[in-house]
Amino acid sequence: MSQSAPMSPITEDDIAHFLANTPEFFERHAEVLASVQIASAHGQRAVSLQERQAEMLREKIKALEQRVMEMVRNSHDNEAIAAKVHAWGCELQRVQQPAALPQAVVCGIEKHFDVPQTAIRVWDVAPEHAEHDFAQDASDDVRAFASSLTMPFCGPNLGFEPTSWLPRVAVEEGDSLAAQSLALLPLREGPIDSATPAFGLLVLGSPDAQRFEATMGTEFLSRMAELASAALQRLK
Repeated sequence: MSQSAPMSPITEDDIAHFLANTPEFFERHAEVLASVQIASAHGQRAVSLQERQAEMLREKIKALEQRVMEMVRNSHDNEAIAAKVHAWGCELQRVQQPAALPQAVVCGIEKHFDVPQTAIRVWDVAPEHAEHDFAQDASDDVRAFASSLTMPFCGPNLGFEPTSWLPRVAVEEGDSLAAQSLALLPLREGPIDSATPAFGLLVLGSPDAQRFEATMGTEFLSRMAELASAALQRLK
């Protein structure tokens, strides 16, 4: 007579699977629930299973409350930014002289959004605007790079040519700081993500390396680029 194969030992996974698929077990053995004692998440004391479940529920509620508060804060922040974008766009509409628009774009961004370093270059402008500073120093490489952007580029200052357009930020004792992070906004007719060649580039810089990060949202920057582009069409 052959011997039967030894039974495999019951594992924790087996027990967990049984309990999850046999909820009536606790109906038949309610005393088990009352007698189980496990460690509390808030100290070394032992608590009942029901208490531990209540603790977990409170933790989940607290986490949800924090998420809701964060969403409210973000909503308020977004409303404030949207109001600033609107005010800036209205200012651009009120500029009467086309040649004054690039400076209005730059000054408005610095004023409304506290961007310490801002520069702009526009190319393929009408002959009467070709001698202005904003129409100078954009190489073919810069123009090609701007046309390749279909969304704002945000990240560290890696020595891009457009960073040479930025003013340095003055600090104490006559020293100054170069931009450590950048946002490069292509200027083109139509949506920012269209295939239309760019006719300009807006450069935002900050000595704060965390101001313009590669992972930041760019929705408002995109809208700003489109507003500036629409206003600057008058230079052509």
